[in-house]
Amino acid sequence: MTTTGDAAPPVGRQRYRLSQSFRYDYDGPVLSLLHRLVVVPPRRHGDQHLRLGALQVADHSAQVEWTGDEHGNRVGLVRLAVVPESVQMHVSVVVERHGEAAPLEVGLLGDPRLLGPSLKTGPDDAIRRLARDLVGREDDALAAADRVCAAVKELVRYEKGATTVATTAAQALAGGAGVCQDQTHVMLSVLRVAGIPCRYVSGHLVGQGGTHAWVEVLVPHASGARAVAFDPTHARRAHDGYVTVAVGRDYVDVPPTSGWYSGDARGTLSGRRELVREDLPGVETPAAAAGTGPDLRRSA
Repeated sequence: MTTTGDAAPPVGRQRYRLSQSFRYDYDGPVLSLLHRLVVVPPRRHGDQHLRLGALQVADHSAQVEWTGDEHGNRVGLVRLAVVPESVQMHVSVVVERHGEAAPLEVGLLGDPRLLGPSLKTGPDDAIRRLARDLVGREDDALAAADRVCAAVKELVRYEKGATTVATTAAQALAGGAGVCQDQTHVMLSVLRVAGIPCRYVSGHLVGQGGTHAWVEVLVPHASGARAVAFDPTHARRAHDGYVTVAVGRDYVDVPPTSGWYSGDARGTLSGRRELVREDLPGVETPAAAAGTGPDLRRSA
């Protein structure tokens, strides 16, 4: 496998190696599969730099296309005309974190996608009351986000199986339980009611077994805007153990894996994930000439 810029990092540089596998098993014939993967980070996000993004599809007839979306995310599309009983995909990612965070466009501060309700974050009266209780008119956005982050952890306890991917922020708050995406949706909904621009983050947390979700709050910066990350699942600001894969209005924009096919068969998903962080001193080496985009490899 060819790496891109996979060389000794400078002092203070951190490297993250992600290995992730997906397997779909089907109980009947499946045709015309289009599978969407949002599992490889963009070339740069904040102080995070992509060094390798590789996808292996265990079917030589698979067609793979890499594209982007309106939020700047990297999207992989896998197509199969005739689908075998199982489809296996493996993703390898190497990310390095160093230097200053890249500034964001100032226009994001007024972006209606980050200020208005989305499919999963539409507010109800309970969310509006929570916004009034937690955020004052003259509040600093980050101080307000700290309060909302802490409150959401208490109001929506972490409980697997309490919700589904169809659950909205209002439903999760009313039920008082959910998983990271539900807590993130509630925080997004409250902040947007208060007029604070924010976005959903899909990524990984070192030491955690599955994909994680958290919030980025956008605030003014000398050269545009900057994003500050908050994790309502743990009631804290995100630290360097977090690796961002994609951002959007809510989960609907960035599910790691989704797809469509023809046929009445049902598919069952299984998978595994490993994220390792390396703190290595050294001298910075620029990325290899091959670039930092995803690299497609197929294996039988």
